[in-house]
Amino acid sequence: MNAEKTRRPTLSVVPLGGLGEFGMNTMLVTAESTSIVIDAGGLFPDQSGFGVDLLVPDLTDIRDNGTRVSALVLTHGHEDHIGGVPYLWDLLDGPVYGTPMTLGLLEPKLAEHGIDPGARLTPIAPGDTVRVDSLDVEFIHVTHNLPGCVAIAIHSAIGTVVHTGDYKFDPMPQGGRPIDSRRLGELGRAGVLALFGDSTNSDRRGVTGSEQDVAPAFEKIFARTRGKILVTTFASSLYRIQLLVDLAVKSGRKIAVVGRGLTQNTAIAERLGHLTIPPHLRVAEADVATLDPRTILCLVTGSQGEPRAALSRIATDQHRHIRLESGDVVVFSARVIPGNQRAIGALMDNATRRGAEVVHEGDSLVHVSGHASSEELKLMLSLIRPRHFVPIHGEYRCLAQHARLATTAMRGHTEVFLLENGHPLCFDAEGAWRGEPVRTGRVPIDRDGMEKVAKPVLRDRRRLALHGVVFVVIPVQCVDGVHRMVRDPEVVTRGFTADAKLDAILEDLPGIVHTVVEKSRPIHPADLATIEERLRAEIQGFLRRRSGQRPLVVPVITEV
Repeated sequence: MNAEKTRRPTLSVVPLGGLGEFGMNTMLVTAESTSIVIDAGGLFPDQSGFGVDLLVPDLTDIRDNGTRVSALVLTHGHEDHIGGVPYLWDLLDGPVYGTPMTLGLLEPKLAEHGIDPGARLTPIAPGDTVRVDSLDVEFIHVTHNLPGCVAIAIHSAIGTVVHTGDYKFDPMPQGGRPIDSRRLGELGRAGVLALFGDSTNSDRRGVTGSEQDVAPAFEKIFARTRGKILVTTFASSLYRIQLLVDLAVKSGRKIAVVGRGLTQNTAIAERLGHLTIPPHLRVAEADVATLDPRTILCLVTGSQGEPRAALSRIATDQHRHIRLESGDVVVFSARVIPGNQRAIGALMDNATRRGAEVVHEGDSLVHVSGHASSEELKLMLSLIRPRHFVPIHGEYRCLAQHARLATTAMRGHTEVFLLENGHPLCFDAEGAWRGEPVRTGRVPIDRDGMEKVAKPVLRDRRRLALHGVVFVVIPVQCVDGVHRMVRDPEVVTRGFTADAKLDAILEDLPGIVHTVVEKSRPIHPADLATIEERLRAEIQGFLRRRSGQRPLVVPVITEV
């Protein structure tokens, strides 16, 4: 280990997000003085996020080290791969490479943050290779669940590093073009230094179904439904959306696209030629209520139970134009992201209360994953035949399962490294080793999507949610430049007390306040902030000792 600390890597790869979690996929690749970032993703928090809208990787150490990024390379346009781009932008000196679909999905995110990319968004096509300083970056077509997905091969002086992106070996891809197995095999035969492979479905046996496999289940739903059909899926699952549009055309149903994300993404995909919705079948959401329910398909946002998404508002009768009725069918055509089960269950309950039938992948084959299962992961390993392998993208158990699978499948040909975020893998002519970890973590972004949430703010939100808040209002009067209490303080609580025992505890609070104030006499105006802080500490300690709870305490000294 000491010898490894003295070795100077020719190439290093640092996962900054996406290992041990589903989201925030971000990886830094450095060769000599050139640094490239592959993907910059975000992660949606679960309901314990306390107002946090998005999580992105903490890049503090990268900034402090003075690292500058020569290029940002994007594998595809899902939020967990491009959602963090605006928060990395200040580190970027060079271009952003991605397919037209990927860059099309990125542009609105940059615009929301007031970022003008100028000519830095550089479109590429699968099969292209670009030069970034001393590195050649090659883009290889892979199949996923939206157009324009690529794997990345970085060719350096010490060898080739392959990053799979998200992929599966779909035999009947919606876009008509299968994964470029020929090129992947050529890379393997030429020799690959390291493979970084998607692990999302490593715990699923066999192979992942084709996108076309959901068609029969949807055909049955379209044939039997006598009301509206509402389908919720990820706004970027454009192949699924096209399949649904095609079924609507066959069945004569008009199509309403409902929700900001879907409206934006379908418009981008139509403009780029990746989605076709016949104009005569397109209707505005405001017109849905005026049409025969038997003739309507609504594509709606909200597959993860997001409270502000279209489906959540529809299911609680909060949507301005669309109501659920008996005979309607609501289809959840998306994977449940871990942590969202409760919110999705509540959403399904609300839809059912309003008379709709709910269909999900547990009932019928209305969703297939876009990620490779175990046999496809083995196929990728056999094509690439890397000297070193690192599982990426997934919770830790997924990474560990992928590592075991690779160890068995490659039979000693490949050295497997099980890494976590911030753990570099270093390479030189002699081999690979784990480098010194860099600090990483999650940066919470508030609901406007623009500002970071400071740790003290998040801590206060957690305390409010768990223990409530206690306001103590102390009335004082200023006479001859000195403040004095004129009556007992008023105690106001929210989310803290609701029983006689705690009420009795609160009755003792005025005595605590009087004691602190008496010790502080005389009270000069400059002392008020100091006294409020003393009160906060004394009251908080008292409540913790007597009740076992830690409410947020807010003392307020007010002049009367």
